[in-house]
Order: sequence, then C-alpha cells, then structure tokens
Amino acid sequence: MRTDTKEELEDVLNDVKFSCMSWTHDHKGLFYNKYPKAKTADLGTETNSNVHQKLYYHKLGTPQSEDILVLELPDEPHWMPRCEVSDCGKIMLLYISKGCEPVNKLWIHDLPNMGLPETFNFTKVVDNFDADYDYIANKEKVIYLMSNSNAPRYKLTSVDLNLLGQEEAWKEVIPEKESVLEWTACVRQDLLVTCYMEDCVNKLYIHRLASGDLIQSVDIPPGSVVGYSGRAKDDFVYFKFMSFINPGVIYHIDLANKEDNFTAEVFEETPIKGFKSEDYVTKQIFFTSKDGTRVPMFVTHSKDLVLDGTNPTLMYGYGGFNISLTPSYSCSRMIFCKFLKGVYCMVNLRGGGEYGNDWHHAGSLANKQNVFDDFVAAGEELCKLNYTSPAKLGIEGGSNGGLLVAACANQRPDLFSTVICHVGVLDMYRFQKFTIGHAWMTEYGNPDKPEEFAWLQKYSPLHNIPEDGTYPATLLLTGDHDDRVVPLHSLKFIATLQHQLGKKCCNPLLIRVDTKSGHGAGKPTAKRLQETADCYAFLAAQVGAVWHDE
Repeated sequence: MRTDTKEELEDVLNDVKFSCMSWTHDHKGLFYNKYPKAKTADLGTETNSNVHQKLYYHKLGTPQSEDILVLELPDEPHWMPRCEVSDCGKIMLLYISKGCEPVNKLWIHDLPNMGLPETFNFTKVVDNFDADYDYIANKEKVIYLMSNSNAPRYKLTSVDLNLLGQEEAWKEVIPEKESVLEWTACVRQDLLVTCYMEDCVNKLYIHRLASGDLIQSVDIPPGSVVGYSGRAKDDFVYFKFMSFINPGVIYHIDLANKEDNFTAEVFEETPIKGFKSEDYVTKQIFFTSKDGTRVPMFVTHSKDLVLDGTNPTLMYGYGGFNISLTPSYSCSRMIFCKFLKGVYCMVNLRGGGEYGNDWHHAGSLANKQNVFDDFVAAGEELCKLNYTSPAKLGIEGGSNGGLLVAACANQRPDLFSTVICHVGVLDMYRFQKFTIGHAWMTEYGNPDKPEEFAWLQKYSPLHNIPEDGTYPATLLLTGDHDDRVVPLHSLKFIATLQHQLGKKCCNPLLIRVDTKSGHGAGKPTAKRLQETADCYAFLAAQVGAVWHDE
C-alpha cells in the first residue's frame, strides 16, 4: 500500500522467511530475503532444512520473477545475508551471519541517487565472524556501529570508510560499561539515545553522537523499555515503559531545546479496568546456583500474600540465544495472581543476555547444564523462602524455554508438580536436520561431532526421561504448521513419555496440538485466549489453585 494515497498495490512476494526488509530511499523498491521454493503446497508443514537463503531486490509494479538477485552464497548454504539502508539513503549495509551467535560480517555498497546500482561489488569492512556489528547512524562516510568486539557488554564504535585498511579508521565512541548496552538510536542528527540493562531492568541515557559524551540520564521507574520511536531527522522521541505491575506508560521527550536539559513527560498511560498496581508487589531476589553463581529472579504477587509455602506458583524461564528477559505486564499473569492467589516468578538464567556475552556463553554449548541448574536452584529458593512448595510449583517455557522445562522435569521431577512446555526443542540428537535448526548449532553444538554430541546426550529431553514413574503433570503445546521448531519434537516426546511412563505415572501426560498455527507469532487473539485459558486451567487443577472472586 502507498501510505500517501492508501492505494493497495498488486505486488506479492512469496517464499519469504527469516527476511530483512529495507526500502531504497528513492521509494522504487526494497531488499528482502527468500529461500528456494518449498517442496510442499501446505506451507508451514515442511521439515526440509532452510538453506541457500538469497538476497533480492524487488521493484514495485513488477512481478517477483523479475526481481534482481543481489547476493547468493552457493558455497555456504547455512550463511544468511540481510541488509539495511542507511539513514541518508546513500549506503547499503550487508550483514552476513551463519547461526544464532551474535557475530556477523559487514559489507557495504554505495547506492547512487538513493537507488539501485547497476552492479554489486561490495566493500568488505569486516570479513570475519569475530564480533557483532550493527548500524546506528552515519555522518557522510563515518559509520557508527554498536559492537561487541572485545566488549561482551557492547560499545559504540565508528569507522571512517575513507580510511579503511588503516588503524585510525576505527574509533571508540562510547566504551563498554559494567551494564549491557541493549540498543542505541540517533536522534536530532547529533544525539544518541542509549538503553542499558542494569541488573535486568532498563535505564535510558542521552549522549552526543560525535564525541559519545554523556549528557544526562532519563528518569524512569524500574522496569523495561518495550517500544521506541525516534529517527535521526526527528527532534523528539517516544518510548513505552512497562513492568510486571505497570501495564504501560508512553513517554515523550522534546529534544528541540539546544540547552540539552531534557525531561521525559507522560504522553499516555494504559489503564486496565479493575487492576490497581498498588495492590501488588514485585521483588528482585538473587540466589546462588549449584556452582556458586549469583542469579537473579523477579517474584510478583499480591501485597497481602502469606508466605506459608502453600501458594500456587508459576516459574518461567528461557535461558538461551543471548535473549534477555525483562519485566513486562501480562493480563493473564495478573489474573493468576489476583483471582488464583498465585505467585509469578521469572528467572534470569545464564544463556540469556542479561549480563552480556559472558553470561550467554556460560549457558550455551558445553555449559548448557548451567541453565538447568540455575532454574532448579530458583525453584528450591522459592520453596526455601516459603513462597511455595513442590506440590504447588509449576514451570513454563517455550521454544528453547521448552527445552529448559522438559530437561528440568527429567532431572528433578520431585521439585515440580506441573510442566507447561510450549513448542519445545526436545530432540537434541536431530534438531539440526529440520528447517532452521542448523542455525542453533552455535547455541547447542553439532550432534554430528562426537565431542559435542556428548554434551547433548546428557540432557536431551527425549532421551533422558526417568524410568521410575515419578514425573510431573505435563502439558505439551505445539502447532501443526510450526516451521521453526517442527511439531515432531513435541509429538515424539509425548509418545515416548506416554509409552515409558503411561502405566507408571499417575499424573496426566498430555499434548495440545493447535491446527493452522505455527511457532506463535501472528496467532489470532481468539486462539491465544483459548490456549492461555487451557494452560492456566491445567496449572490450577494440578497445584490446587482455587478461584477467588473480589
């Protein structure tokens, strides 16, 4: 659709998956990715490996068959190219990755007249997979990049394209700090808004672009910045704040004042009928994991909760792929806390990005067991502090978090009463053979290598189900069109679980297969409501939670 005239265009792009989408500034077309055509007409049910991704340019008003092939990498079928057009529209930045590890190559190309060049001959700024480089802004030929090069908690650096190949081409603009630089954005052409993570909550700061000098911090309460709007050409920004007990506040900062004294003003708040945040409390608790590592978790509940070890509790985690869990509001979680008198706990496990790359690497590859140990230790801590007890403790996770809860159920079935496992990665012997699973080898290891197979063999949920009949009540959830974590993971696991424990275990071992659904993104609201209701009903039945009207 043309946004100025609301005219709907006839252009259709097929076979697009895990794609970038970046428009040239002449408004004539866009760059995007696609894979070779799927072998099945029922898209979403294919299991063949996603390889040989290519980068194309589509010109508006032309059929996809005429799209221009920008880049293909036939000798490296697992590499994935994506691109971005600079704010000025004159530079194309090409990122090449080969898995889920935050590292990439960086190539560039000039875009004459802000459009497509006649041929592509990229300049290789970084031609290795040693670090992550992400475009933030540019001043002519000086490009500002967020990077973890020799900085596991990230920094801002610049490179002068006119000096490529010379040592003085690269300069550090904002050095690495103790907290993690999550993102940064250019605004007003000369300022940077930076978002840091400090003990799993976000802090905002404003810097000068040219020097990196700090101007001021932005005063916001503890929680997460979950949305941001502000471009290099704008002299204002909007951002949305959220926490476990705050449904959301949109703030506005006016940056037109050249005196550089900026204040975040409330633009709009999100009211929830019948919900009063002052009736609830969130605490951050640090506990000690098996190997002595200090790990944080957030615990949310009503203020009048009695710590007597009888409270229905849901513990959630992820612990992988450098993904950080930060405070966020959920209506369903607050219904659990309000009407079922529940306790909600979110654990910031190793494997995530809460404390930078070192924290991530401490929970990946040969160190994956640390993630499970952290989660188990969190459950033990909740029981020790009398929030709950094993009979009242349920755990939930999805995708990599599904692997987490299944592995923990296998290893400590006595600690948890209930397991809710969404679209889990459960067969660690063969995950790399289906769709995009090959990209996860940077996180888990390669099962085809004996040394790395030995890591996976110890915790693969499908292959480590205990045989004595003790197992928590389990609900698996998958979608029959999940083409990321294909449903065979959940189907094989529930079949094995029921076969081995069906006659020994007195707890329900169930699977919920949603039809015409995928990994989760884009699921209609009606389906989400049905699924959420089923999950909480299952949890309530197992932990003995009783509904309390106001």
